[in-house]
Amino acid sequence: MPEMITNAQIYRVNLGSRSYDIHIEPGCLDRLGDAMGALFDAPARCMIISNVTVAPLYMAQVRGSLEQRGWQVSECVLADGEQYKTMDSFSRIMDALMHARLSRHEPVIALGGGVVGDMTGFAAACYRRGIPFIQVPTTVLAQVDSSVGGKTAINHPHGKNMIGAFYQPRLVWIDPLVLSTLNIREIRAGLGEAIKYGLIRDAAFFDWMQQHIQRVQDLDAGDLSSMIHNCCRHKAEVVMADETEQGMRALLNLGHTFGHAIESMTHYTRFLHGEAVAMGTLMAARLSEQLGYASSGIEDQIRDCYQQAGLPTLIPSFSADAWLNAMGHDKKNIGDRIRYILLHDIGNAFVAEDVESAAIRQLVHSYD
Repeated sequence: MPEMITNAQIYRVNLGSRSYDIHIEPGCLDRLGDAMGALFDAPARCMIISNVTVAPLYMAQVRGSLEQRGWQVSECVLADGEQYKTMDSFSRIMDALMHARLSRHEPVIALGGGVVGDMTGFAAACYRRGIPFIQVPTTVLAQVDSSVGGKTAINHPHGKNMIGAFYQPRLVWIDPLVLSTLNIREIRAGLGEAIKYGLIRDAAFFDWMQQHIQRVQDLDAGDLSSMIHNCCRHKAEVVMADETEQGMRALLNLGHTFGHAIESMTHYTRFLHGEAVAMGTLMAARLSEQLGYASSGIEDQIRDCYQQAGLPTLIPSFSADAWLNAMGHDKKNIGDRIRYILLHDIGNAFVAEDVESAAIRQLVHSYD
């Protein structure tokens, strides 16, 4: 059962020379400059990359913390939304880095949600063949999932996160208090990723989420910090065991094969990522039952949890051909085989590589 967290928690991601800390503490945003002082020999130049929503809220605060420690700070502010996770936005970041003339040892800081974090990390991996970057996540989804693990990417019209790299941050700096500026839809979307950890490897955490879901949505400081800590712990453990997704890390993609297809088919404008993952997980649960891997009722149990979390549970209508085409571009596939993450039970997920297209057609028709 998750422990109650009310003070600073630090979790070490041990990856040899690429190791880093995840620091979780309410109110720590003002002390990023202190943390940077511990990471780098001397303050120099850095760049904060954010978006038009987050920058007016927290850019001045983070910049002030850094400047107090002697850093020369430049900024790059992007449009907000998954639909802007593109080559054009990536080029804007690269142009800003070129203009600022950051050296190979001077860091970039991702201040924002998953889109900002993914794009900043990818730019850091490419600029001068790799410069340091810091994750300062400001959404539930980014704090519980995307800021940890080093997956960086941009989208392509044919698929989500198809262009990217594994590139670990130097630090993940999480202040749960920044979540107070999120709207309720953003909070709920992040819960779609948090619940995932209970489904794939920790049934007790799934039960805890069900019991505490309203308190988390209300941003109760203790429960929120506990949820973030436990999600980060699970993510770090999986990443340490399989950094580049050769095996068990693929389990973190529960709901994502279907979810990414939903995002792609709706042009990244209708659903937030966590909402799409929730719907995709329900589809994976129904497929697990349909193929006899899971007992009847697991889909209903998961749906009940998502409904408590205020997440969408009505699957959008597309043809079976559209589903198969969209999922055929998923980066997790092996050759022409689509890989699915399915469930035996709550807390017990597995990778299935032998699902026939006929089973997917049957699944899609079950929503008619």
